[in-house]
Amino acid sequence: MEQVVTIFAEWFSHFSFLDGVLLVVNGLLLLFSRSILERFTPAVGDGSRFSGRLHIFRAANLLVLLLVLFYNLFPPLADRFWITRLLSTVLIGYLGYLGFHVTNYLIKKRFGREREVNGAAVVSETYNSRVLSLITAVFLFIVCLIAIVRVLGFESLLEAGGVIGFVGVFLALTQGSWAPDIISGLVILNSRLFEEGDVIEVNDGGRVIGVVFKTKVFHTEVLNLVNNHRIMLQNSRLRALTIHNLSKFASARGLREELHFKIGYEVDEARVRELFMAASEEAVQDADILLEAQYPIEIRVQNAGDFAVEWTIYYYTKDVKHLLRTRQLFLAVILRHAAQRGVSLATPLRHQLEAQSEVDISPASLG
Repeated sequence: MEQVVTIFAEWFSHFSFLDGVLLVVNGLLLLFSRSILERFTPAVGDGSRFSGRLHIFRAANLLVLLLVLFYNLFPPLADRFWITRLLSTVLIGYLGYLGFHVTNYLIKKRFGREREVNGAAVVSETYNSRVLSLITAVFLFIVCLIAIVRVLGFESLLEAGGVIGFVGVFLALTQGSWAPDIISGLVILNSRLFEEGDVIEVNDGGRVIGVVFKTKVFHTEVLNLVNNHRIMLQNSRLRALTIHNLSKFASARGLREELHFKIGYEVDEARVRELFMAASEEAVQDADILLEAQYPIEIRVQNAGDFAVEWTIYYYTKDVKHLLRTRQLFLAVILRHAAQRGVSLATPLRHQLEAQSEVDISPASLG
């Protein structure tokens, strides 16, 4: 037993105070890795992405522990083998990665804005937080790059014709791919064209109504309210589209929605208005149909076509996140009242009118 204690005492004698601090800190980071990552990089929506980050975080901690042990328990080998520099490079990258996430968390907490998205309180990006995050990322990247180059012994790469020049040329050649999205993202955040949690409507090859989930560096995530899909739109592409921000009303009354119906000329105006008014009175009493009861519906003639009159009813609502449900339930109430009153909402066709005309001029009808 004493021999074992002697061996351990001899091993630990190789460790300095800084080495002990590194071992303790990384051991704690490894033990509480899940809690730390959930706080600084919350797992929102995508569990597989969070699991991948967690595995990388734990692997980096293990490599750091191996680095410290390798340096102190095998000092002659540590001076000869390339694995020492490799692990040193991993340590620098790990510290840069951890430092960026901690700094980004503090920046978002200080300069971000707390909003409610899908019933959960989240801290959304603002123009100031995004700019500071980009500056921090660039600064840490440059610091880590210089440190890694020096550890690997390639100081000549830091000269004007070395890695700095290469990185500059690379960024200049590829700026057409990433710069427009970054700039557009900053413009969106600064102009407050829309914010996280807003309901927007865009037409990108098809009508899309969704909730803005997050505006990231290169793209914006939108949660489609129709099919619950997560849509990724490039920031530069999104700025080129016409965006209807349904959460920002043009009037204090709320969002003015409309429903269109084509009804035949044989149905007089009084029956049509009675139908719509009765349906709206029932809809107002339904808690699931979120109409603004203090503003009565507006009934207008939109168009007088060859076969039918196009009627439009306008109503107000302020709960834009349930916009589709309100529209669908209100439409169902109108259809039920139309069936009860014998009013057909099907657009009359030419052959139907011709058949009706033939019946009216038949010999039987003439007596």
